[in-house]
Amino acid sequence: QVQLVESGGGLVQAGGSLRLSCAASGRPFSIYNMGWYRQAPGKQRELLAGISSSGRTNYADSVKGRFTISGDNVKNTVYLQMSSLKPEDTAVYYCNARRTTSANQYDYWGQGTQVTVSS
Repeated sequence: QVQLVESGGGLVQAGGSLRLSCAASGRPFSIYNMGWYRQAPGKQRELLAGISSSGRTNYADSVKGRFTISGDNVKNTVYLQMSSLKPEDTAVYYCNARRTTSANQYDYWGQGTQVTVSS
């Protein structure tokens, strides 16, 4: 198992930046594919960015060019650097760790951190 704790959320003006952190404890997070999701009120949770255990990254079109996901295997932490923030980026942001075996898929979630972007 792995435990995830997000931090770094807060209130920021439109055009500003924030860096979210997701600290993992338990099994080394390098064996997991890590992702950042968000969920706004009344909307479904959406995948924003992912980084595989091999370091490959992918992004949703809505954040491509503005958000960057990265990982630090020594600190067991994954980051989401967010820039050029917009009011529509307001949501609760969640960190996810996923491990897929031939028999099962294991998903772990953090508690979420609120990001509010004011216009």
